[in-house]
Amino acid sequence: MLEDPPVLQVRRNHARPDTATLARFEGVPTGFVVDCMDGRGALDFRVKPVDPAHADFVGAALTCLCGPGDNLAVVGALAFVQPGDVIMAATDHFTGLAVVGDRVAGMARNRGAAALVTDGVARDTPGIVAAGLPLFCYGVTPNSCAASGPGVIGEPVVVGGVAVQSGDIVVGDRDGVVVVPQAQIAAVLTRLDQVRRAEAAMDARVAEGLGVPDKITALLGSTRVRFLD
Repeated sequence: MLEDPPVLQVRRNHARPDTATLARFEGVPTGFVVDCMDGRGALDFRVKPVDPAHADFVGAALTCLCGPGDNLAVVGALAFVQPGDVIMAATDHFTGLAVVGDRVAGMARNRGAAALVTDGVARDTPGIVAAGLPLFCYGVTPNSCAASGPGVIGEPVVVGGVAVQSGDIVVGDRDGVVVVPQAQIAAVLTRLDQVRRAEAAMDARVAEGLGVPDKITALLGSTRVRFLD
């Protein structure tokens, strides 16, 4: 190789959803969002909040890709965060060293980030809780990483098994994190009202004493079931 490769590559410009669109996802359970996408879109179940008391968020993805045991891309992403962004840090599931800690969480909060999500691990739990920023990860370890690169910011990545691009909508709560691709935002919002009505109707029936779903009762009364006794 004639010259050393860059330690950090950055794509600075991408479309973001407007604040009115983001507001329509405020307070929506992640399960509802998934139902609007045919049961898909949630990150790996291991990606959970460090502090369940600070788990709810909605924002626009700002992606970054970290090399194993390195967090230069996460730290570098702080320079490009806009208010309401969610830093989505891909690590290829590397869990040997923490890629985020309390200081990164505090700086992300200071920059106006809505959350920080990684499929790596974190450290400094007390400080993360004190920062008050929703931070989701695979787990916690005291092991610390370097910040030497290589890393990438702003390009498509895979976090927790889900493809995500900068500008996608990201929704989180205690159950986990869901990514809504930009191309699906309008369709999800259209279906969201239907999901809300269906969920409310079923909740009411359960509260009234429903014990067996109608579709199971109908199935048991059909020829599609053979009783063996």
